[in-house]
Amino acid sequence: MAAPAAEKYTAQTILSLQHWSDKLFSFRLSRPESWRFVPGQFARLGLPLENGGMVWRAYSMTSASWDEHLEFFSIVVPDGLFTSRLARLQVGDTVLLDNKANGFFTVDRLPDGEELWLLATGTGLAPYLSILQQPEVWQRFAHIVLVHCVREVSELAYRSEIDALRQHPLWAEWGDRLHYVPVVTRQAEPGMLQQRIPALLASGALAEAAGLPLTVERSRFMICGNPAMVEDTHRQLMKMGFRLSRLSAPGHLVLENGW
Repeated sequence: MAAPAAEKYTAQTILSLQHWSDKLFSFRLSRPESWRFVPGQFARLGLPLENGGMVWRAYSMTSASWDEHLEFFSIVVPDGLFTSRLARLQVGDTVLLDNKANGFFTVDRLPDGEELWLLATGTGLAPYLSILQQPEVWQRFAHIVLVHCVREVSELAYRSEIDALRQHPLWAEWGDRLHYVPVVTRQAEPGMLQQRIPALLASGALAEAAGLPLTVERSRFMICGNPAMVEDTHRQLMKMGFRLSRLSAPGHLVLENGW
């Protein structure tokens, strides 16, 4: 990722760290008062290199658009140029923040429907945590299905935070609209689905788990995660009659690679 010019970024402070597993962690940064974003967008974060250069990566916000901090969800890639450095940082250290949020992975790109399906693998969960802190999302859809697919149970981060969303005072009256469906592919866990998301869509198991049929009239989808999942899920939904939503032609789904 190309580095922005010096006047286009600021140095922000790490306020807190949360380790979910040996490979997954979240961190909060200070937030400039003028920094704005739409839930679902991403920030470009930078770290210095030993040779005097910088490395930049895109991270979706998990925090609400009104929070005074910015929160991010990260995986540690062994020997990764960015994440291996990021994982060594502590509270009080600094991370560079591009002055402008980017991206179009936002709910307003979808036309109205009855059900909003939020499909994620791994850290692809991040933008949905921000999106689910928009009161209008809870008002707009009669059902919201959050599907988080991971390899092991320990990777199911933010479970208590997701549960707490239902009681948030800004949308508590619609809290029962949220259906959380965890999926674990490499462990047999009672009560949890075990296949990849495309297979669960093809077999009907995902719709059955949520208790909701998938129809082009009612169902809208957001897909975020590893590129293979995003591509395979997109293809499966196309086979089922759903199409990609574009600015010139609204459809049923929007997608974003989690890395």
